[in-house]
Amino acid sequence: MNQRLRIVLVVMLPVFSVTAQDNMENYLPSETTSEKDTIPVYATFKSSKIINARSNELVHKGELDFIISHRFGDAGGHYGGFKTFYGTDNAADIKIALDYGLSDRLAIGISRTKGATAIRQLLEANCKYKLLEQTEKDRIPLGITFFGNAVVSTMSSNVNPKVPDHFDTFSDRWSFVAQTIIVRKFSSNFSLALLPTYTHYNRVGYRDSNDVFAVGIGARAKLTKRMALIADYFYTFDSGNRKAYFEKNGLPFYNPLAAGLEIETGGHVFQLTFMNNTALLENQFIPYTTTSWKKGQFRWGFSISRPFSFKRKNR
Repeated sequence: MNQRLRIVLVVMLPVFSVTAQDNMENYLPSETTSEKDTIPVYATFKSSKIINARSNELVHKGELDFIISHRFGDAGGHYGGFKTFYGTDNAADIKIALDYGLSDRLAIGISRTKGATAIRQLLEANCKYKLLEQTEKDRIPLGITFFGNAVVSTMSSNVNPKVPDHFDTFSDRWSFVAQTIIVRKFSSNFSLALLPTYTHYNRVGYRDSNDVFAVGIGARAKLTKRMALIADYFYTFDSGNRKAYFEKNGLPFYNPLAAGLEIETGGHVFQLTFMNNTALLENQFIPYTTTSWKKGQFRWGFSISRPFSFKRKNR
């Protein structure tokens, strides 16, 4: 099956399931529906990302969101401790991103990351589409958003044909992610997200798998008007050859777990976070997290976003 078609089918599968069980007309306003019943629930999350996981939030139409994210080195273990000032001397990954709202339901973005696995120097293009929004009084109880990206590496090719950063052709440099983001805001103080995710690499290392499935869960618990606890976790399913791939290369595999504090400061959203994964893109931290909280291989990081509006103001 064509790779792009396969990605589309995986992304759309949850929607097909919903529509097969419930007629979507039930979610549309009727003559007896009050205006309040159709008001979307506001600010399920405060940023386009929870930590590692994407949220359902998009920039508004005509707005540009500038995002800087940073992951430091190991806080403990062999590469951490005081000699690296608990990881702050090292940079595991850095990301600079721009997201633009084509409409209030559709956003596109680009980013550049350092990369934190064998494949580095990454350029990402992505899009996000909000299919359903949760509404007041639970007429629509869930929000559903689709996310997809395409990532290309610009690094030099390795001469060893058995490693993932050996590129015979330009298509070998590409990887893709397709994700469905299902969210619910249970109260003004608590929101939850579920993220079925599919990752595809056009080329992988010897005995590794091109396709990886995972499911993520993320949460936000409000502490004060401007502060909240945030956390997310991804469980990656073993797709046959992956266990053998990691064992052959003497590497353990761990699922990425992150937690932190989110602070609103005027037009900025600042996140101070801790996680065991080194990479910032789903294409890397879902299939290739090899560091463990238990071994001190966690790191702190931060993310800051600032939206800019290009809408013409009425005078």
